[in-house]
Parts: sequence; structure tokens; C-alpha cells
Amino acid sequence: MWAITTVELKKQLQDKGIWFWTFILPIIFIVGFIAIFSGMNEMEPEQLVTQIVPGYIIMFSFFIMISMVVTFLKARDSGMVARVASTPLPLERFLIGKWLPFFIIVILQIVVLLLFGVIVYDLPLGDPVALTVISFMLAFLSTSWGMAMSLLVKTENMGIALTQVIALGGAVLGGLWMPLEIMPNTMQLIAKFLPQYWALEGFQTILQDDGHVIDIGLSLLILLGFSLVGCVISFVSYPHFLRQSRS
Repeated sequence: MWAITTVELKKQLQDKGIWFWTFILPIIFIVGFIAIFSGMNEMEPEQLVTQIVPGYIIMFSFFIMISMVVTFLKARDSGMVARVASTPLPLERFLIGKWLPFFIIVILQIVVLLLFGVIVYDLPLGDPVALTVISFMLAFLSTSWGMAMSLLVKTENMGIALTQVIALGGAVLGGLWMPLEIMPNTMQLIAKFLPQYWALEGFQTILQDDGHVIDIGLSLLILLGFSLVGCVISFVSYPHFLRQSRS
């Protein structure tokens, strides 16, 4: 398992595309949208920063699913999945070994973007323990969904399209781009059924209200529930994924 993780992590970190989606583009969006909304003078500077920085951290954490889809489909089409299935390596260790590098990358993404917010915009971090827990839960959510999608879709284009729907659609409906208070009541209701909304609630409770782990308990439970759904889908879908693999 650890050999798979190490090889996959090195491969991903050498990919220039993942650096763009994971670090460069989120920073461009954060800087651009803070500049736009600062000119409108509708929000206090601290409120603006604690809305946009965690909002785009959450949105772009889901873009890791593109890299996961590409990686899993290449392993399927190259026959590697079939070869691994013929070895004594258990299913769960193979999946964890392929999943863990992406989890690590999302954690790095969150750390880099939070540090960018602190250095450039004086973003308050609040309780470090609570911030660490919500960050790990967000990484678990996005990568568990990424693994489920990787085992379900048939083509890379389908995976990319679905990632955009989940990331961008969830950002709009989940209140990541603008405060839900200024959105219609219907959209405010829809947002509460999306994990993006609860992730943002957790981050803002820590950053704005100096909340602790106990204060974000509901957000953590909901994010954990959505993450476990992704894990269950992954394990249920793996036999079909294996049958599609070239022998």
C-alpha cells in the first residue's frame, strides 16, 4: 500500500497541471474576487476575507477529482488494476494506496491557501485544532467523492464534466461565492442539503466566531456522512471497475 502511495504522490507532484488547479488558479480567484467585492463596500474587510478565502478553498478542493479520475482510468486501461487484482494485495489497501496521495495534496492545498490568506489579507485562523479537524474532513470529503466518481465514470471527459458540476454548482448553491443572506430563500434552503454549505459553516465558525471543535460538531458530522457515502460507493463500484480493466 505504501509503495503505491509513494509512487503516486511523486507522480502527481511532478504534474504541472495539478499545481495550476490546486494552487495557482485558487489564488487568482481569491485575489480577483476580493478586489471586486472590496470595491462594492457591501461587507466589512474581515467578513469579506473570511467569506471568500475559505469559500474558494472549499470549491477548489473538489477539483482534485479531475486528477483522480485521470489516474484511476489510466490504471484501468493500462491493465494495472487487473494485474493488482491477481496479487494477494487486498482491495482496500489498493484503493487506500491510490487515494491517500490525493488526500495529502488537498491538505497541502488548504495549508497553502490559508497561509496566503494570513500573509496577504490578515486572515484570522482561530482555534488551530478545530481548523485542522475541519480541513482534514474537507479533504476526506472531496477525495472520497473523487474516488467514487473515478470508479463510476467511463471516460475522462465525463469525469471532468461532473467535477465542474459538483465544484461550480456546489459553490453557487452552497453560498461559497457570496453570503447566503443576500440570496433568495429557496437557494438558502437548498444550500443546507449540500456539504459545501456545511464546510463553509464550519470554517466561518472558527475564523469569524473563534469557535472550537465542539462548536462545529454538526458540520463535522454532516461532512463525515457525505464522505462515508463516497467510500461506500467506491467499494460497491470497484467490482464493476475491475471487470472493465484490461487483462
